Amino acid sequence: MGMSHCSILGAHPDVEVVAMCDTDSLLQSAFKKLTSIKCYTDYKKMIEEEKPDAVYVVTPTKLHYEMVMFALEHNCHVFCEKPFSLDYEEGKTMVAVAKARNLVNQVGYCNRYVGTFNEMRRLLKAGVIGKPFHFMGENYGPVVLKRKGGTWRSTKSNGGGCLFDYAAHVLDLINYILDDVAIDAKGTFMPSIFSSDVDDAVYSTLIMESGLRGQLAVNWSDDTHRKATTSLKIEGDGGKLEADTTTLKIYVKQDIPEHNLVKGWNVKYITDLTPQVFFNLRGEEFSLENDNFIQCIKDPSLENRNTFESALNTDFIIHKLMDDASQQ
Repeated sequence: MGMSHCSILGAHPDVEVVAMCDTDSLLQSAFKKLTSIKCYTDYKKMIEEEKPDAVYVVTPTKLHYEMVMFALEHNCHVFCEKPFSLDYEEGKTMVAVAKARNLVNQVGYCNRYVGTFNEMRRLLKAGVIGKPFHFMGENYGPVVLKRKGGTWRSTKSNGGGCLFDYAAHVLDLINYILDDVAIDAKGTFMPSIFSSDVDDAVYSTLIMESGLRGQLAVNWSDDTHRKATTSLKIEGDGGKLEADTTTLKIYVKQDIPEHNLVKGWNVKYITDLTPQVFFNLRGEEFSLENDNFIQCIKDPSLENRNTFESALNTDFIIHKLMDDASQQ
């Protein structure tokens, strides 16, 4: 993700990438050979010498806190990759410091910039399916498919496992789409399928601040999926919404001409719901989230779609899920 962000920022018309920091010698040699970007192996030295306006922290999760705090204390705007923090109290501190210093801050929950999900959110707020009474958030993919095949993500002290690395995406999406906050979890089951140190799947009932309830089902050891797939379904007394990263399906019980919806099923595709971006790598959502961060630095009055504070709400329910699973 660090190289992806660097490529996207390198193409951004309002950004000058002045330095990178990484301890990988192969990556360092590639940057030195192919770019004019200055290379460091010590992030503190980089920040102190370069004095950047903004810093991207794209590292294993356990390193986020010390790096983000150092950048904030040097008055840098900060973009931090997800998940925000393995420690909820550290997350609260980062939120407080960023607010106190009036610095722009974002966490890389890219699904907030996917066209199908944003159209789902708009239609839900417009009331096209009436009052919601249930939701289902899912995320599946082939990440850990054999024993002893783990990475830093599947080590509890580094990445936190499926809950932090995979479930975090759909948990944040649920908060965003419903414009609500998950505050509790019941009946949580987090099996270790191949990993020895962390969970490989998460299943639970979530309770939102509004009282709405729904299910969470996430599994990163699912080889029936070629790549990660995230989806959300919301049932209301007037219809149903189903969305993933390519398609939005809308079922309504009557014609709703103001939204160009007819009784029954309606389908919208990502190609019709995605704005043109300045540079496309891995998907438009990554360019859109980077651009939102940059534009918020230029104009703080703009909507900051995925702040530290919203990511902290996701961290909160993650810890609720862990607490509930430990009691089962």
